[in-house]
Parts: sequence; C-alpha cells; structure tokens
Amino acid sequence: IMIREGSSEKNLTELLPLVTDKTYKRCIFVVDDRSCADLQRDGDIDAVVRKAIKLGLDPVRAIQLASINTAEYFRLNGYGAIAPGYLANMIVCQDLNQLDIDMVFHKGELVAEMGQALFKPQSHVPKSLLSSMHIKPFDIKDLALKGSSTQMPVIEVIPGQIVTRRLNLKIPAENGVITPDIEQDLLKIVVLERHCQSGNIGRGLIKGFGIKKGAIASSVAHDSHNVVAVGTNDADIYAAVKELERINGGIALVVDGKVSASVPLPVAGLLSTQPLEKVVDALEEINKQAAGLGCKLSAPFATLSFMALPVIPELRLTDLGLVDVNAFKLIPQET
Repeated sequence: IMIREGSSEKNLTELLPLVTDKTYKRCIFVVDDRSCADLQRDGDIDAVVRKAIKLGLDPVRAIQLASINTAEYFRLNGYGAIAPGYLANMIVCQDLNQLDIDMVFHKGELVAEMGQALFKPQSHVPKSLLSSMHIKPFDIKDLALKGSSTQMPVIEVIPGQIVTRRLNLKIPAENGVITPDIEQDLLKIVVLERHCQSGNIGRGLIKGFGIKKGAIASSVAHDSHNVVAVGTNDADIYAAVKELERINGGIALVVDGKVSASVPLPVAGLLSTQPLEKVVDALEEINKQAAGLGCKLSAPFATLSFMALPVIPELRLTDLGLVDVNAFKLIPQET
C-alpha cells in the first residue's frame, strides 16, 4: 500500500490506520507533487514521516515505511538500511520523535549539516528544453463553450484531493454559448495543446475554485503537460495563456485583462532556473493573490495541474475534451 501525502493530495490521516503489526511490512510512504514551498518549509518524505509520528505511529516504524520497506519493494539492494554491504546513506538526529535532522551522509560523505548543504548544486539545461510552448495561434472566440440549455457534465473539485466528482447540471445557454456563472461558482476551464501546434482546445465548466474575477493558468498539467486555465471570462483566460507563452511556460494570474502575477518555469514549462527561495516567494505571492480573488483552495495551482489528468476519477478535461474516467471515454462536445 502506497500511503500518499502531497501538497494537494492529503491521504495520510485516512490511510495510516491501515498500518498495523500485521501489515506494516506491506506499506510504504510516498509523496506526489509537493510544491517548492512545502519542500522548503517541511521537507519531502521526511515531512510525511514526521506527520505520521505526530499521528501516533512508532518513530522506528515510520522510518521503516520511508526506507527499508521501499527499498525492498523496488528491489534496491544495498539501500534502505544501515548494515554491512549497504550504501552509507544516513541521517543523524537527536530525537526520533521530532526527526530534526542534524547531518546527512550520502555514500559515506557528509553532504549537509544543520539544514545547510555542504556542496554547490550544478545544473545544465539543454536549449531544447527552454522552448516548449508551441501553441497554435488562436483567438478569444476559439475558447467559446458551445452548447444548449440542457444538462451537461461539470467537474467538481474536492478540496485536499485530486479525485473529482462528476456533476450533471442544467446550464443556461445564450445563442448556443455557455458562459461561467460566478454566483454558482461555475467557472470556465480550458486545456490547450502546447507541444505540436495541433490547435486542440478542450472546454468545460468546473466548480470548486471559488474565483470571483480573473483567471489562472499553468503549463504544469499532468501528465501531458498542456496548458490548463480556469477563469471567470474568456478574455482573462486568453490573457493568462498569452502570458505563459511570453514567459516560456509557468503559472500566471490575470485580472481585468492585466497580468497581476506570474512565475516563469522555462525548463520544459515545468521547472524554474531560479534558486528555491525566489521561486517559493513568487509562488506564495501568486497563491496569495488567488486567495484575494476568492479562491477557496489552499494550493490552487497544484490543484489546477491535476484537472487535465484523465486517469483519475471521475471527470477530467484534456485538449480533446471532457473525459469520463470511470467509463474511460471522451464525452462528445458540441462544435
């Protein structure tokens, strides 16, 4: 059993009771899309271990679920334990209940001490990865969601989870076009293909973001990583997508046609070239601005990134349109 705890997927509290004297050897901790802010503030797998200990799991057992159990499951011989014949990958701490790490050893060498790295990170980014925004030119009118005044599927966000609900709601249409209903928290969501200039655009409605004005967009959109945007109107959605093109990928927030904040992620539209601290500051600022627009989600861009992932129930949107994940079928769109 992989017990997951990420930035927008909180499953540890519910799943931890599965870990018993009889089952613990068949359980491991995993993370999934921990944001740069969470990595800086709380850590990665170590943060999951700390939370499990606070929830009552024995510290030694919690560490087992993050080390030897994982290594044995993936058949990583020589990893996951401190013993003869094992790589000397170790942490040193004073209190297992707190797991405040004093030293980190990698292959027997001290690489970090008291929260500070003892090495200089190196990176080389191929130029080919710095140009990944290949969206076929489009107009605002291409974002229009066509339909009639009948029931249509709507994606409902579940806070703290990446599964969604499928709602079937009667949505009014004017002249064959469906527009967002801000009072009902029914916002427009679009997905634009960004790799091959195919011109594919998926359109739909989503409930649960709570945004009262403006739009947000991201080039991080699992697993195809097309552009996904949610907003109250097509003009702001269009402007947000155009900002992503300008910065070579990333996340953006637009209000009244003007870019209010953006975070460039130029490496394949997924990663920043800036130091962690700068990226965290920029992410926290744009999240703060999203909250100012009425967004009810603690990690809006992390949640947004999963809305185009067509393998997790119940309803998703891809550049080919809405996907009924339970039936594993595309839902026909009106054109």
